[in-house]
Amino acid sequence: MNSNKDRTAPIGVFDSGVGGLTVAREIMRQLPDENIVYFGDTARVPYGSKSRNNIIRFSRQIIRFLETKGVKAIVIACNTASALALDVVKEESGIPIIGVIVPGARAAVKETKSKKIGVVGTEATIQSHTYSKVITDMEPEASVIGKPCPLFVPLVEEGFAKHHVTDEIIEYYLDEMKHSDIDTMILGCTHYPLLRSRIMEYFGENVNIVNPAYETAMDLKALLAEHDMENDSGSLARYEFYVSDTAEKFKHFANSILPYNVETIQQINIEDY
Repeated sequence: MNSNKDRTAPIGVFDSGVGGLTVAREIMRQLPDENIVYFGDTARVPYGSKSRNNIIRFSRQIIRFLETKGVKAIVIACNTASALALDVVKEESGIPIIGVIVPGARAAVKETKSKKIGVVGTEATIQSHTYSKVITDMEPEASVIGKPCPLFVPLVEEGFAKHHVTDEIIEYYLDEMKHSDIDTMILGCTHYPLLRSRIMEYFGENVNIVNPAYETAMDLKALLAEHDMENDSGSLARYEFYVSDTAEKFKHFANSILPYNVETIQQINIEDY
């Protein structure tokens, strides 16, 4: 595999919108020396209701854009794109690319005692059965229950994470899973960790909630080490943020969750790539 050998080159991170900031935040924490270029496809969010062909097309465009920024590796911080496009774009790109599904599945398999695992995600992620396939490849005796929760993304995007209506939507989607015998649940969409405390409160202490963001950052760390690409320059990390729409709204959201003050968001026409 070819890779950009400039150690100071940035990591490319992309998502359908703001959700991938939960992954970027974890990369900032675990790999504080790495530069990051983040792209949020805010003009076309949500991805979860789009077709596989469109998700692959979107992913290709974003990867072409990130390549113009000289990235040395790419993290697809979107479960839908990881499920539907990762295998295709990995074959096409000379840059190492990882997604969020394998790290999340591995953490859940390690965590579960009953081997009964729940997965919540977008319609496209759940219908792809990618989590089920990856989990049962790792643990053939595992049983996986998937539940699409399409309203979770707009709730997060529109700032309703702490609103009482969110508790009602959580109960509406997850009542059946709460009364199942799962002991571990994967937040299979990068927006969902922003609802994590409400979901944990709903399930109580008997269910482990897995946020794949940390595991993804650890996989990225291992990938950089494997390819001898860690940034050891000692310079202060630089972060750049790009969106396809609503830059000011994205900036406000980013500053509410990142351990870093985002001053500039650049809007681009992703259809040009």
